[in-house]
Amino acid sequence: MTTIPTSQHSDFIDHLNLQWQDVKRVRCQFYHRFHYEYPGPIHDLKQRLVVIPADKYGTQHLRHHHLNIHPTPISTRQATDSFGNRVFEVEIPTAENIVSFEIMLELENQLEDRMQPMITPEEGRYYLQPTRLTAPSRQISAAARELQDEAADVHDLAQRTHDFVYGLMQYEAGLTTVETTAAEAFEIEHGLCQDYSHIMISLCRSAGLPARYVSGHLLGEGGSHAWVEVLLPDDEGHLCAVAFDPTNNRRPHLGYVTVAVGRDYRDVSPTSGSFSAPYGGQLTCSKRAGLTMVEFNNGEIVQIPAVQ
Repeated sequence: MTTIPTSQHSDFIDHLNLQWQDVKRVRCQFYHRFHYEYPGPIHDLKQRLVVIPADKYGTQHLRHHHLNIHPTPISTRQATDSFGNRVFEVEIPTAENIVSFEIMLELENQLEDRMQPMITPEEGRYYLQPTRLTAPSRQISAAARELQDEAADVHDLAQRTHDFVYGLMQYEAGLTTVETTAAEAFEIEHGLCQDYSHIMISLCRSAGLPARYVSGHLLGEGGSHAWVEVLLPDDEGHLCAVAFDPTNNRRPHLGYVTVAVGRDYRDVSPTSGSFSAPYGGQLTCSKRAGLTMVEFNNGEIVQIPAVQ
């Protein structure tokens, strides 16, 4: 695939004041950097990266991508995991005290002929199984039964579950980690986007709805974001992945970038790996994502000129 130029746009189209219901198609440029610093050299680094989307996911199309790694690895392997995610496995024999991964993407998404990601009922049953991070507590199971009793159908149940999680939780950093379980976050009623997502997934699965974890990004600065896809039946017996963002109390719009899907955070962790050294490292992340083209339903197109 052709790589995107390393130079970035100085400005993006203002996405904060967009009326997303009026938007038909968008193009997004994205930059993400993971920077590790160590007190001294490290050896035998083996890194797993889930940071670049598949070429196509629903109506999201990856136009260009580039992955820059420092220091240069002796081996970089690309594969597709069992969920359809693009995975890189990197080996670096020695790094003095810095390791960095830079990702540059250009994506396009559109509403016209919008197709939700679809899977078979057999595949859907896999997303009914609890994991360590999503195993239900008695309180979660009880809440799921109440939501089932109140719901008119499975689509209503999914929406009620989303609304319940948003009403239950308070967004607060520092109280949870990516290893916090749904049961633990449910008990303290505070957490971050991964906690909202794990709780909603646990509730859905307890109520008989297959659901999966989505790792991705919102436009602007900041870190990664997480939301949920509930797998709901259509008229032809297929399961459609219907997205919900309980953290922000909305259905994801075209400003959401899907990177990977899985059973929980562990399946889609952006970076993971191992190395040899008598000390640990410090990770810092930076991200910038913005719109370079917006096409409205009335045919109007707003576009940022490319940097020369």
